[in-house]
Amino acid sequence: MIDLSHAEGQIQCVGSFHDLVSTPFSGRINAICWSRQLAGNFSEIVDKVTVTGNITTLEPEELCALQLTEQGELAREILLNDFQLLKAHGASPMLNVINYYDRDNSYPFFPTDVYSFHVDRSPVPVDTFLCTYHGDSSEILPNSQGRKKVLIPEIRNELKKLFDGAAEDFETFLSEHFFDLHYQAEPDAHPVTLGLGHLWRLAVDHPGSKVLPCLHRAPIEKSGQKRLLMIC
Repeated sequence: MIDLSHAEGQIQCVGSFHDLVSTPFSGRINAICWSRQLAGNFSEIVDKVTVTGNITTLEPEELCALQLTEQGELAREILLNDFQLLKAHGASPMLNVINYYDRDNSYPFFPTDVYSFHVDRSPVPVDTFLCTYHGDSSEILPNSQGRKKVLIPEIRNELKKLFDGAAEDFETFLSEHFFDLHYQAEPDAHPVTLGLGHLWRLAVDHPGSKVLPCLHRAPIEKSGQKRLLMIC
């Protein structure tokens, strides 16, 4: 089960893929969840994959080539089905086995890696889909519990020290370096953990969007387990 006690009405749960992709975002709802309890042994698949570097992308052909037990085969069938559903919908799914993501140390006071709460932006209407099958799962943050970092005076002043252009170009500088996509959780914030097996659709910042984009982040790996994540 997903704990929605702190979600502030921004999450809607549905019971099918059709409802996941066809239910419109509206009002405060900017995250839709196909809530599922999945069968199968996903850890077996993770253990069978040779991970090169911090992230290894597992293609469907490679997934099909794995020698698995019956429980592993059940997990593989779910992964392949999710992959095909998303692809048929017009998305470009990627199945990743993740040790960790690269950290951004360019600006110590302002990391812009995926461990920071952020929104996704697109020039065209699109949604973000993701599902964690194994390992630590992603988190989202109610919009009212996050503050845009570039609007925090002390952070904004530090960013101005990095910028040597004309004052009217400062906002463009923030956008070009993705600073304006990141948010700081309020001291009393309660992030929502997305859990295992649930397929999520998150609102993206794009022209014409009728809702606020969903604040989300990758988890800081605590369990010591590799993550198995489908994302697009």
